Amino acid sequence: MFHRGEHAVQRRAGITVDGWGSAGVGATIPQVAADFLGQQRLVVIAAVDDTGAAWAGALTGPPGFVTVPDDRTVIADRLPGAGDPLAGLFGAERPVGLLAIEPATRRRMRVNGRAHDDHGRLAIHTEQVYSNCPKYIQTRAHADDAPSVSRTVLVTDELAAGHRRWIAEADTFFVATYAAGLGADASHRGGNPGFVRVTGDRRLTWPDYVGNAMYMTLGNLELEPRCGLLFLDWENGHTLHLTGRAHVDWDPDRAAAVPGAQRLIDFDVEKVVHIAGDVPQRWSFGKYSRFNPA
Repeated sequence: MFHRGEHAVQRRAGITVDGWGSAGVGATIPQVAADFLGQQRLVVIAAVDDTGAAWAGALTGPPGFVTVPDDRTVIADRLPGAGDPLAGLFGAERPVGLLAIEPATRRRMRVNGRAHDDHGRLAIHTEQVYSNCPKYIQTRAHADDAPSVSRTVLVTDELAAGHRRWIAEADTFFVATYAAGLGADASHRGGNPGFVRVTGDRRLTWPDYVGNAMYMTLGNLELEPRCGLLFLDWENGHTLHLTGRAHVDWDPDRAAAVPGAQRLIDFDVEKVVHIAGDVPQRWSFGKYSRFNPA
């Protein structure tokens, strides 16, 4: 489907190839992608709640918790848990983005489509299936899952001091975007610690580095500024979910002050959900991506 937001961003960035982006992505799941999904322990999903706020969340499990029964269907054998901003949203079918990421090998793929609750499982009918390059992914090795602990949920309207430190030290986050009639999307952003800057208790800024020039995230933001961010505490299993509005700043002088930045994205926080003990998996850090700007 033609995506006028992607088209506008591509033209502004100097990309003149027609059909690049969503318009050129197929809907079927190749066997190699099905095999990859079946090996994963972590997928990130993106969807929009009934107020129009976008959220990103994590689903985790042992290899095999995601299956591909046919070439247009992905099944995760669980749903977002209590307290997750995406919990309870899939009783009726709605657009969803899914990102499967394997930190140890820096491999990732994305699936966009429509999802519903299928007897306690998340069932996705695919509309877009594609892989991404390994740029800006830090390697991490999966350690043993931690024993089950009680989950605690904190909901606020602004970032606490601990949240600001968490974000300022992060090397990875995930972003959920959408556009009316064009679906939802989950994407990855990575860089060296400090690549996300925190200003006060409501403003974040991150650089847009050189990528595949499809501009699926920026294309959605061109049409709809509401988006969601997810930060993982890889070592301790906590999650930080943010929703708010993003603005892409195309000022070249401002971008020139940030190494590697093509442009900058400013994000204003509207709601924060911090879930302690959300993810049972534990990951140990390996190496930073060689593509990360200093």
